[in-house]
Amino acid sequence: MKAVGIRNGKGGADALFLDDIDTPQPAPHEILVRVAAAGVNRPDIAQREGNYPPPPGASPVMGLEVAGTVEAVGAAVTRWRAGDRVAALLPGGGYAEFAVVDARHALPVPESLPLEHAAALPETVFTVFTNLFERGRLTAGEAVLIHGGNSGIGTTAIVMAKRAGAKVFTTVRGAGKAAAARDLGADHVIDVTERDFAADVSDAGGVDVVLDVIGGDYFAGNVSALRPDGRLVQIATLGGNLVEVDLLTFMFKRLTMTASTLRGRPADEKARLTAAVEAEVWPWFATEGLRLPLNRRFALADAGAAHRWLETGAQFGKVVLIP
Repeated sequence: MKAVGIRNGKGGADALFLDDIDTPQPAPHEILVRVAAAGVNRPDIAQREGNYPPPPGASPVMGLEVAGTVEAVGAAVTRWRAGDRVAALLPGGGYAEFAVVDARHALPVPESLPLEHAAALPETVFTVFTNLFERGRLTAGEAVLIHGGNSGIGTTAIVMAKRAGAKVFTTVRGAGKAAAARDLGADHVIDVTERDFAADVSDAGGVDVVLDVIGGDYFAGNVSALRPDGRLVQIATLGGNLVEVDLLTFMFKRLTMTASTLRGRPADEKARLTAAVEAEVWPWFATEGLRLPLNRRFALADAGAAHRWLETGAQFGKVVLIP
């Protein structure tokens, strides 16, 4: 099959090339998916650069989410059969014509949900659900600040938080992205090239939860923007991973900080998370018609161009590869 490889194991976007490798075969607990589309995410860039290796036993091929049709099932699989439409969370292997998936990490895709839209869901929907709702405990009527509102995570969080009944603040860079974030449903959009997000959010009464992918210099502003009993949820550190903490402020405001990654979680935990997503939020997309903005589609052979586009930060929404 065709799959995207990385020349010399790591490098820039120009190191990506279309390779011929063996088609994987499903283990007893796995399904083989013919990939209709694969999501492109920031962790893929980190892997390409050599900074985010796949977990032990995972495919070295990049790609953390796919959608397609089941081609074959392992001997122990009972839920799925050949021809089923599925979307799946992967520890790797999505940038290819076929991918093997733990059968417990797949979700059904109805005919009403296009496969390329379904492929844009698992990585960000799972990440937002477990961090914003499980760990951040966001509930209807609360206010949340979502940084990077133009990104895959950001747009997913805006859509899901609004559907859950929260008031949404978000940060973006540039007037065009600000307008797009408002159109997506954000209640209060802050263009950080012109305004200070912490001051704006505080002037508006603060928020109960902050979902942050930046870290670094944003940390102090996040703490300032949080109301008493607020929760700071850290899921990436694009702006740096070293910060200075004023513990007294944390104590006086009774704040909680939580942080996590998704890729390296045990398979059983991902199975639990898949079941929770299917029960609680998957119907929003599968039956209610909720959609994430698909920013661009690239051919599998153009994975390098997809990475370069994501690296510009100019996107609004998700990017997918089409084998």
